[in-house]
Amino acid sequence: MMDCVFCKIKDGQLPSHKVYEDSKTLAFLDINPVTPGHCLVVPKIHSATIFEIELPDLMAVSATAKKVAIAVKNAFQAEGVNILQANGAAAFQSVTHFHFHVIPRWGNDGKGFDWKLVRGDSAQLKLNVERILAVIR
Repeated sequence: MMDCVFCKIKDGQLPSHKVYEDSKTLAFLDINPVTPGHCLVVPKIHSATIFEIELPDLMAVSATAKKVAIAVKNAFQAEGVNILQANGAAAFQSVTHFHFHVIPRWGNDGKGFDWKLVRGDSAQLKLNVERILAVIR
């Protein structure tokens, strides 16, 4: 895609701090890191979201995300790693090219998630299962 920042990085039109590359994927440091070592893992074939990405590309980018997660965990002695993926503006996807964030984490890093845990209503949960199953079937 012509105006996709990740495609431009892949094509060498924009600079990046590359940490890994193979025939189907590319991983590089996020220029706005949540924590030191925060990487982005992208497929080389442009797909905007999980809804468009082909299964072989999804499998390849997932395998690379695992490889990068192991590397950043060890390189930064992280206590944990978040692997995050967003689809659409409502989910806070800011670049419309499928990607994983691989974020090293520590118990005292001051970062977190901004939602509160609220137990779901049992009857509503059952209805939600039925809605999902109706589509999957």
